[in-house]
Amino acid sequence: MILDVGGVGYQVHCSSRTLQALPSPGEAAVLSIETYVREDQIKLFGFRSDVEREWFRLLQTVQGVGAKVALAVLSTLPPAELANAIALRDKAAVTRTPGVGPKVAERIVTELKDKAPAFANVDPALVHLSGAIDNDRAPRPVTDAISALVNLGYGQPQAAAAIAAASRSAGEKRARPAQLIRLGAEGTGEVTPRCPPTSTGMHSPPC
Repeated sequence: MILDVGGVGYQVHCSSRTLQALPSPGEAAVLSIETYVREDQIKLFGFRSDVEREWFRLLQTVQGVGAKVALAVLSTLPPAELANAIALRDKAAVTRTPGVGPKVAERIVTELKDKAPAFANVDPALVHLSGAIDNDRAPRPVTDAISALVNLGYGQPQAAAAIAAASRSAGEKRARPAQLIRLGAEGTGEVTPRCPPTSTGMHSPPC
């Protein structure tokens, strides 16, 4: 986009989300600018907020992530969702970005995991649990319960969030997997699926 400042036009590179939020051409616009000075060029990057600009900077501290990839990530995930995805180790959310494969997503989540919680709006207990799961330090009943919910069709982040809340209310150290699964399913507003019918059309004994 071209930004007119006092009659001088400046080319500014923006994420698609920032471009969509801009007013109509000719109307006043305010952007947070990041300036890159190179030997052969000067590039301006514009953002809706200082937080988006800070994430642009943070993303480029990750190996293999440059300005183009950082803008692509911010075009796919707004800052709050990106922070939550990294805090919860949700690599799948990051790979929704065109051009970002599993390896780059893994590096983004791993290298920024200690910085994301400051920007995230998720329960700190859930962030702690996600880190414990990622490092194989979570209690066995918790990991079993999360695995069970995932097998029932829940996404990994949703399952982890549900079980984190369930373990907090039930008491992480004394809760059993079956109890966590029940509380977790109730917390998502879903009902545990019924047992499949038998060949006679009747339901099998409780499973």
